[in-house]
Amino acid sequence: MAKTDYTADKIQVLEGLEPVRKRPGMYIGSTDSRGLHHLLVEIIDNSIDEAFAGHADNVWVWLEEDGSAAVADNGRGIPVEKHKSGASALEVAMTKLHAGAKFDSRAYQASGGLHGIGASAVNALSIWLKVCVKRNNKYYVQEYKRGDPLYKVKEVKPNDLQKIFPEHMAAKLKKIPSGTLTLFMPDKKIFSETDYNFRKIKDILRERAYLAAKIFFHLIDNRTGEKTNFYFDGGIKSLVKSLNANKKALNQIFYVKKEIPDKELPIEIEAAMQYQDGFTETIQSFANVINTKDGGTHLTGFRTALSKSLKDYMAKHDIKDAKTTLTGDDLKEGLTAVVWVKMPASEIQFESQTKTKLNNMEAQSAVYSVVKQALDIYLEEKPQEAKKILEKVFLAAKARLAARAARDAVVRKGALEGITLPGKLADCQESDPSKSELYIVEGDSAGGSAKQGRDRKFQAILPLGGKILNTERARLDKIIQFEELKALIIALGMGIGETLKIEKLRYQRVIIMCDADVDGEHIATLLLTFFYRHLKPIVESGYLYIAQPPLYKIQSGKEITYVYNEEEKKEIVAKYKSKKNLNLQRYKGLGEMNPEQLWETTMNPAGRLLKQVTIEDATLADQTFTMLMGEEVPPRRKFIQTHAKLATLDI
Repeated sequence: MAKTDYTADKIQVLEGLEPVRKRPGMYIGSTDSRGLHHLLVEIIDNSIDEAFAGHADNVWVWLEEDGSAAVADNGRGIPVEKHKSGASALEVAMTKLHAGAKFDSRAYQASGGLHGIGASAVNALSIWLKVCVKRNNKYYVQEYKRGDPLYKVKEVKPNDLQKIFPEHMAAKLKKIPSGTLTLFMPDKKIFSETDYNFRKIKDILRERAYLAAKIFFHLIDNRTGEKTNFYFDGGIKSLVKSLNANKKALNQIFYVKKEIPDKELPIEIEAAMQYQDGFTETIQSFANVINTKDGGTHLTGFRTALSKSLKDYMAKHDIKDAKTTLTGDDLKEGLTAVVWVKMPASEIQFESQTKTKLNNMEAQSAVYSVVKQALDIYLEEKPQEAKKILEKVFLAAKARLAARAARDAVVRKGALEGITLPGKLADCQESDPSKSELYIVEGDSAGGSAKQGRDRKFQAILPLGGKILNTERARLDKIIQFEELKALIIALGMGIGETLKIEKLRYQRVIIMCDADVDGEHIATLLLTFFYRHLKPIVESGYLYIAQPPLYKIQSGKEITYVYNEEEKKEIVAKYKSKKNLNLQRYKGLGEMNPEQLWETTMNPAGRLLKQVTIEDATLADQTFTMLMGEEVPPRRKFIQTHAKLATLDI
């Protein structure tokens, strides 16, 4: 892809910054922790753009003690000369919405930014922001307050940098030949959460490092002293290998990279794929450096190419099974893949500024043609690999048919959709799912107390007896035949597998309530595995919760306090230590509580504690469930040995 000089005339202005502070969610998705981290990602991606353009090979990220964050790169540095609007190009880029070089497809061919919103949006949503550009061995700075510049862009002497920036950042600027440093403080009036999560940022940088091969990434947390660095040579092939960690690979990694040099819209396609012996699909898609978590046209093109290649290969070699017809879902089982398209930022189309779904139809046809051609060759040249893949998808097809037969055999028609509710379910009176909640309770004793103590109007109770099936490596037919899980599926009413319809869910709060001991945590983990692997839309919709029953009841005279963790217990005991007749009761299980106590401590919406189950990082969640609940023992043993001392009774 052609490169040209990065100069002031590449900056184009469309409108001002005011809308960002008025409606921040439109530009960064939310104003919670996700939105906070999105700010940092916008600045990081600007630096990665310089790396993709071939002008940077290092990106630094600092998390500071005062809550601020900074990003630097050794790229060309944002232009500082006078822009056609009259202001410095640097000021335009930092203070004008829809201003940036990414409108010019020649300046950035595979940018992650969109419409120049990134840096200016970060500026608008920060209490203050400082930027320094090093170009031609000169230093140019500007500072802002909630998006407004405090002075015009000015040149400063090297020794004056530490008057504006922390010493370690100033020192880094002096060492690099050129580059950009951005330091900002998120606005607490905008964000409900302003504490950066080191692990989350570490995962973001690791992901970017897989894409930006041979680029060094450095993360420094000056709050804790933690540091980490990333550098990968293998690109997305290394990413596929990482995604399949703790799983048994079935074939050699298929990989293709090709550029379609269209004059109007040049697109570069890169894809890697490998099947593993698991039952779930792990697939990631990217558009430039953006993780398109909701997929899009490029992913559709890949899936279509995979299906067509396998079916063409089967037809050519007369491979068939009279009882089995492959579906798209059969191809997903055990599939691990990464699909990546790169195109000029000026032409890329996302569903929104949060960039979770690609909309370019050109990407679909481009990915299809490139992957189809390469996969056809792969299957022909590697017949043993083709055989392993086809064995996997045919096995998945047979399992799907077996699950359907089992569903018909063990439950009369319509039962899984909730027409016939299980006898052990104590349902609620409310029919509106948004007002209804289901407690999944461990044990008949606790189930009895929960049924008596609940509010029958909106709370349903489903007791489960004993440990449930580990569904990490169980196919659907086995799951449906397991009585406790079958009862749960029927109670939820949304079906499972190919019949799953989230809109039919009967409760929009599904609450796991187990004992606060090791056995209770094991059962909770088994249930979480089941929901994550087989009823994932419930988790993704934010409908799954874990109840927090108290560990202790502390009574001093007529005064009763329920305590939910060890630290709180120590504080309460210390508070009452001068009083006599202090009674401390440790709850070993939910069944020890009478209905009134269970309602008061764990089920009453006015005072209960619930933890909502969310998926912050799907890849990490997938690897964790595989490691904890899968067949491979060594990774689990290593995890237990590493974390045993950190274990607590808190879920």
